[in-house]
Amino acid sequence: MQQLNNKVAVITGAGSGFGRELAILCANEGMALALTDIEEASLIATRDLLPDNSRVLLSGGDVADPATMEHLAEQTYAEFGAAHLLFNNAGVATAGPIWTSTLEDWKWTLDVNLMGVVHGIRSFVPRMLEAGQPGHVINTASVAGLLSVAGSSAYCVSKHGVVTISECLYHELRMVQADIGVSVLCPAFVKTGIADAERNRPTELAARNPHPLTEHMDQVMRDAVNKGRISAVQIAEMTLDAVKANRFYIITHDNIRGAVEARMRHMLDDKPPHDSMQRGA
Repeated sequence: MQQLNNKVAVITGAGSGFGRELAILCANEGMALALTDIEEASLIATRDLLPDNSRVLLSGGDVADPATMEHLAEQTYAEFGAAHLLFNNAGVATAGPIWTSTLEDWKWTLDVNLMGVVHGIRSFVPRMLEAGQPGHVINTASVAGLLSVAGSSAYCVSKHGVVTISECLYHELRMVQADIGVSVLCPAFVKTGIADAERNRPTELAARNPHPLTEHMDQVMRDAVNKGRISAVQIAEMTLDAVKANRFYIITHDNIRGAVEARMRHMLDDKPPHDSMQRGA
């Protein structure tokens, strides 16, 4: 989709990070926006950063709840009559060895990162197909959806799921000859608020991985995020460029391509899993 002016963008996790920067870019393209985030104050802060003449719908809610996305879809079509770009972007992160990961770790991570994407697709894609207009679905995964990183089992599983959901969606939309593109965003470490995602963790899912290594792994992730060499603004720009060019895989950090290739090579050569955290990988 090269022409975005007067189109409608739907963005989850729009209160910070990639979601906020995507909202700003899409507004500057002349798009109407339907934005959702679990932090309503942050959502309002995003709106305040948009041009004064922006057409914006704000809807707070948790993407882990299918009713949130269904309500957003109903509101979007009632307000704007269409949805052209769907950014399934909201995400959280957990850490720790898999054998001590709590069921609450798994439920929270999968409900937001994986099922949030499922809910977005189920609520919007049928409406997009019925409308018959050109569109594009962009699902935020991670390099953790292309690699297997020690200490990030639940997160990696959720993001691998997002990658394969995106690939399947691409093939299935081609089967029905839909004019809807698909992209999967796979960034490495970027300075966003994901390292502090615990602030929005539901009370009933508060039980974290008790292993002593968990705090260390959390800190490693936090340090890597804070040292991210590519900004959220740049990621958003790369993403919108990929939409306009109809590119599927959006790998924003060139230095991880070697690790992805090495992982595939280890599979094909019947070797043990490649350690993507090796120096130089």
